[in-house]
Amino acid sequence: MTPAQVAAMIDHANLKPEATATAIDRLCEEAVEYGFVAVCVNPIWVARCARRLRGMPVRVASVVGFPFGAHRTDTKVDETRRAVDDGACEIDMVIAIGALIGGESGLVRDDIAAVAEAAHAGGPGYLLKAILETAALSDESIVTACRCSVEGGADFAKTSTGFHPAGGATVEHVRLLKHHAAPLQVKASGGIRTAADLLAMVEAGATRIGCSGGPAIIDELTRQAG
Repeated sequence: MTPAQVAAMIDHANLKPEATATAIDRLCEEAVEYGFVAVCVNPIWVARCARRLRGMPVRVASVVGFPFGAHRTDTKVDETRRAVDDGACEIDMVIAIGALIGGESGLVRDDIAAVAEAAHAGGPGYLLKAILETAALSDESIVTACRCSVEGGADFAKTSTGFHPAGGATVEHVRLLKHHAAPLQVKASGGIRTAADLLAMVEAGATRIGCSGGPAIIDELTRQAG
């Protein structure tokens, strides 16, 4: 893959609570410079990113129920609608992890479905990515979460928030999602810091990569390409 092809798979993220307006502006500038597919930011920054990226080919993504997934469904739906109104066309939603582990798969599915409906109401091309937090789950729970994501109408199954102490994306979990969440696409995120990390996730089946170090990764690939 060329550096440009890799860049077109990256959601350039800054989800840190200490992010400033200056940092978010820089995120947008880097996304345009490097050709990243999207910026991914907390809800408070969506409108600012949408203004700065108007007319640019970079999409705006926001997070919902982040980072624990332990929000009421109606709260997640409200977050989604507000993010869409502010200019987000992609929603990365943390599923109801506790309900999943507790065996309440119907609740998990319905939670995803409600947010999917709100996200897709934005129009054609609006996407929902269901964040499973795979490092905190057994393989059995991951498979169940994949089924809930499919039945709930998500567009992507995503590995991780990047904020859980259990860790982020692994190649093994990306393979699980690729197999069990089909026909959904797979987004790998959490702990992807090098070109080798990224390419391993793509090889395992990821079609989107969430990371904060995209510029360094693309610079590394460009150097390797000579």
